[in-house]
Amino acid sequence: MNLVPLAPLIAGLPLVVVGLLGLTGRLPRNRFGGVRTAATMRSDEAFRVGNKVAGLPTVVAGAVGVLGAVLAWAMPSVGALLTVAVLAFAGLVVITLGAGVLGNRAAEAVPEPAPEVPAGCAGCQCGGCGAFSA
Repeated sequence: MNLVPLAPLIAGLPLVVVGLLGLTGRLPRNRFGGVRTAATMRSDEAFRVGNKVAGLPTVVAGAVGVLGAVLAWAMPSVGALLTVAVLAFAGLVVITLGAGVLGNRAAEAVPEPAPEVPAGCAGCQCGGCGAFSA
């Protein structure tokens, strides 16, 4: 049994999980999974929106990898097995990149979060927040 189809299988399984979590809005902002661009990382809301939009294509990318691996192992020849496994992996990568672009665009559309004003300061320049103290 050839091990080449393990590549799309191993890449596809986590994509299905991350995509489902993003699609349902249950993927917390983190540094490891999901769409992680400057636009998505600027706020929890931008991360949620970006990964919700990217969720369905990410699930599809993972499914392409998993199904491609299973189909590759069912091929009668080594050449067919390699062809299907490589195509599945390439499809997985292209769809994942597209999902990232969509998620980033959605996150860019989320308004910038309002800057936090220190307690006791209404945004004035009176020095009450210690902005002018050395």
